[in-house]
Amino acid sequence: MIEFYLNQKKVQYDGEPTRRLLDVLREDFGLTEVKEGCGEGECGACAVLIDGKTRQSCITAIGSLEGLSVMTLEGYKHSEQYKVLDQSFAEAGAVQCGFCTPGMIMAAQSLLAENPEPSDAEIRDGISGNLCRCTGYNMIVDAIRMASQKGKGLW
Repeated sequence: MIEFYLNQKKVQYDGEPTRRLLDVLREDFGLTEVKEGCGEGECGACAVLIDGKTRQSCITAIGSLEGLSVMTLEGYKHSEQYKVLDQSFAEAGAVQCGFCTPGMIMAAQSLLAENPEPSDAEIRDGISGNLCRCTGYNMIVDAIRMASQKGKGLW
């Protein structure tokens, strides 16, 4: 039995400890904002926050989460930080197909929690490992910078 916190609620998982977190989130908990892109930890579509840090759920074994806190976009959407990021992404035109957006949002949260006023270079470094094939990174960087400015004191 593996006990961990999922979106701020204590949960239990009684299955194979080597299963990918991505599969458990989608199939067992019905959390479909977590996407599978590459399946190798290279694209960021499956990004979640584990104890506040961005991690790729496609390469994380569920058994490694005992006692830890996992936040998916479904849980994060209820926060004030999410509202600022979501609005900033929309205003900057940083969303097109939306496939990369959950991972980008989670990476942005992790970055801004650690560094609430990042430079453009620090933003680019903070979202590295998250691929976007539609929008281009300039608009995403603009959105995170905008969120940083709008959300002073939130991070």
